[in-house]
Amino acid sequence: MPRMRVDAVLVQAVIAGALSFAHIHDVADAAGQDGWKAWAYPISVDLLLVAAWRRLRTSRGDRTAWTWFGIALTASLGANVATAGLLDLVHVPAWLRILVAGWPALAFLGGSLLIHHTTPNPAPDPEPAPPAPAPASAEVDREEEPAPAALPAADPAPVPAVEPPPAPKPEPPAPKPSAPGVPPALLDHARKVADAHRAASGEPIPAAKLRARLGLPEALANAVTAELQLT
Repeated sequence: MPRMRVDAVLVQAVIAGALSFAHIHDVADAAGQDGWKAWAYPISVDLLLVAAWRRLRTSRGDRTAWTWFGIALTASLGANVATAGLLDLVHVPAWLRILVAGWPALAFLGGSLLIHHTTPNPAPDPEPAPPAPAPASAEVDREEEPAPAALPAADPAPVPAVEPPPAPKPEPPAPKPSAPGVPPALLDHARKVADAHRAASGEPIPAAKLRARLGLPEALANAVTAELQLT
């Protein structure tokens, strides 16, 4: 079972309610309302206070609820203050007797108004204004003209066959540069050197060695070698 906790606010509310209840009872009894009637007065005051408060909770800005809440609070607070020695409860003044005697009718009227008073419905939200119509175009819509009929496609003219160009003939190889002419005196000197080498070694002289012995450029040395081989 869940454990019951004592709420300090609830306890304070019960104590305050009991004291207020007793004070209103004492004032009503002193004003000549004895017996069960004296006990009915605090109930009537507290019920009117609660009804007005509930009305305020559900309807914000309700003037009727604020009015009866103020009346019930004044009655409850006045009774509590009156029992603090500020009022002689043995010799109650006539105006207090009149107020206590007229309270039932006043409380009945307030309760009826709180129950049957209809809260005015809040004003509906204004509907948004319709968008302004777009300005009419100055140009007049023209009727779309029908598209021209497509002409039948003409048969393409036959394209004459194009013979491929003849393959280019291969160019003849460039003639080799002719060997430079060998002076006869140089040829005789080269032959003597070649004969001396053959006589000494028994073999023909190599071209590189002949060129080195004669101190000739390569092309001229080759021409001399070719002449010696031909002769």
